[in-house]
Amino acid sequence: MEAHFTLRVIILPNAMAIDIALVQFEAESSPEENLATATRYIEWAAERGADLVLLPEVWNVGYFAFDDYREHAESIDGPTATRLADLADELGIHLHAGSIVEASGEALYNTSLLFDPSGERIGSYRKIHLFGYESEESRLLTPGERIEVVDTSIGTVGLTTCYDLRFPELYRALCDAGAELFLVTSAWPHRRLDHWTLFARTRAVEEQVFLAAANLTGRNRGVELAGNSLVVDPWGVPRTNAGTDEGVTLARIDLDAVERTRNEFPVLDDRRLDPSDE
Repeated sequence: MEAHFTLRVIILPNAMAIDIALVQFEAESSPEENLATATRYIEWAAERGADLVLLPEVWNVGYFAFDDYREHAESIDGPTATRLADLADELGIHLHAGSIVEASGEALYNTSLLFDPSGERIGSYRKIHLFGYESEESRLLTPGERIEVVDTSIGTVGLTTCYDLRFPELYRALCDAGAELFLVTSAWPHRRLDHWTLFARTRAVEEQVFLAAANLTGRNRGVELAGNSLVVDPWGVPRTNAGTDEGVTLARIDLDAVERTRNEFPVLDDRRLDPSDE
């Protein structure tokens, strides 16, 4: 079956070199306690000069807490999003707020949010590929229908979520739309850790871009999460890896390296099969 996506691109001023911070922690507590933990790590990262901070997937509820999804679902202007928007403004950072369970009418979505340093929401992405293997996500939630590329003041970013990593056509669409940095929010289990690092590196190499992925760690509803939040460069080389401990890992990247890599090894120019030609 062919995949059909609607493209959304937001244009803002551009710059290149940035410091990225990836936050990972155990989301086994209450939403209020998880928010307090996330806030502490975001503030720590900002104090150390982070331009962009990423949070994991459904960190406020806990990804595997499926029976709590509807109770704790919020709108994208709800209290969690509002608090994180305020934090981005207070700290003067770009903040990828991970994802929340978004309530829109009767439907629920796995929705990630991106805020600029003024606290304005400049991007939102509803997870397209919902996980069904030993998971209730695909039964409880509605899949998104559009990709999200945002041209921010720190570079052009594409938003994706966890299971999306297994679908290369999504990342090719983001690449074709101009993304030079993929942002991934995730709750990837530890037993498939090898897949996590494999796909993260492969998606970066295939599209010759940077990839930054924040993952939950610890345990949630009896499932051990992989942690290992990482930043990968356009050659597929990890620039940082958080291991399994809670905390923040930092990496400095130069987005000019995307163009340099593509000029040095122009693999994308040799592509012969382009769906847009059909």
